[in-house]
Amino acid sequence: MAGWKRYTGLILLWQVAASVCFYAIYAVTPFVREDFGVSATLVGVMLTALMLGYTLCLLPVGSLIDAYGEKRALVVGLLGLGVAVAVVTRAGSYSVLLVSVLVLGGFYATAMPGTNAAVFNAIPHERLNTSMGIKQVGVTAGSGIAALAVPWFGATRFGWEVAFLLAAAVAGVVSVVFWLTYDAGSEGSGEGADRGGIRAHLSSPAYVLLTAAGFFLGAGLFTTTGYTILYVHESVGASVVFAGVVLAAAQVSGSAGRVVFGWLADRLSASLTAATLRILLVQSAASAVLFVAVILVDSPALALVAFTTLGLFVLGFTGVYYSCMGSLVPSEEMGSATAGGQIALNGGALCAPPAFGLLVDVSGYAAAWTMLAASAAVAFCLLVVVIRREGTRH
Repeated sequence: MAGWKRYTGLILLWQVAASVCFYAIYAVTPFVREDFGVSATLVGVMLTALMLGYTLCLLPVGSLIDAYGEKRALVVGLLGLGVAVAVVTRAGSYSVLLVSVLVLGGFYATAMPGTNAAVFNAIPHERLNTSMGIKQVGVTAGSGIAALAVPWFGATRFGWEVAFLLAAAVAGVVSVVFWLTYDAGSEGSGEGADRGGIRAHLSSPAYVLLTAAGFFLGAGLFTTTGYTILYVHESVGASVVFAGVVLAAAQVSGSAGRVVFGWLADRLSASLTAATLRILLVQSAASAVLFVAVILVDSPALALVAFTTLGLFVLGFTGVYYSCMGSLVPSEEMGSATAGGQIALNGGALCAPPAFGLLVDVSGYAAAWTMLAASAAVAFCLLVVVIRREGTRH
């Protein structure tokens, strides 16, 4: 029993190191725009390339983990992330940068299925939810570290490349530590995973509607992460370093939201499905309002407050989202359901950033943030339909 803390810490360490590498791409957007002389639209295309690599590799990586176990996948994935983030610093053109970022995203596909498998295989059942919640904080923690480190190094004589090389070094060290100390989990079945799982879930209207809502919420989550620094620097007039602090504060708030809203869901006097859907409704509605509110900020201090509040909701919904998904499918089918849910989130991340950037170039930031407000409102409407369907069914 005492070992669960060690395994939780080890999995968290892996997740933080991996997320620093992945989200460093989001934090480097102002420097990419300056160094490569590209538009806001092409910055969005870079973020789309990152998510495309991530999304395309999710199902193959899940199958490999089922076949060969999570330890090998996590070690190879983190080593690959380290190499890829180092290669980004050597990109001599925008096209090479896109290819490097695409590969980096592909290696990050080991994160969700790999760490989830590690939690389920290494952690006792009575500690699963606690361990999973702590592990999920590693995503926002890693993003927050990247949001602070990359702009700071970029604003000094060292340059943003040093931050990327440090992330690569950390990834290499953590991958070795993980290989030497992780002795739990599964060695895999030696056979490929069942590829019909997601198709089977599509026969459930509630699952389809929930994942559709995930698409629109994912659009808000990833676009906020990708454009906060740029917006606070260009539109609000803050320094790049302070803009990085704003994004980091939003990520910390998002981490708190994942824990707080999960705790609240456990204490509502309702079924797991009903409780999580109600919280998702609140999160989507608040996100829609706050996306409009960030348009009105006119000082760095107000930007810090607005994005910290926004982060609590739009960056803090994923834990409740997956809990709700788990309540709609049998526990033995959670792996394929999770893959579908993550693909839905990534789908929003693939489409929204370039659309946001295009709106910035054509109409300005107000139109772009309004688009995200509308996206959150659509998610709210879809969740209302799920609640009504589930209420009628039960």
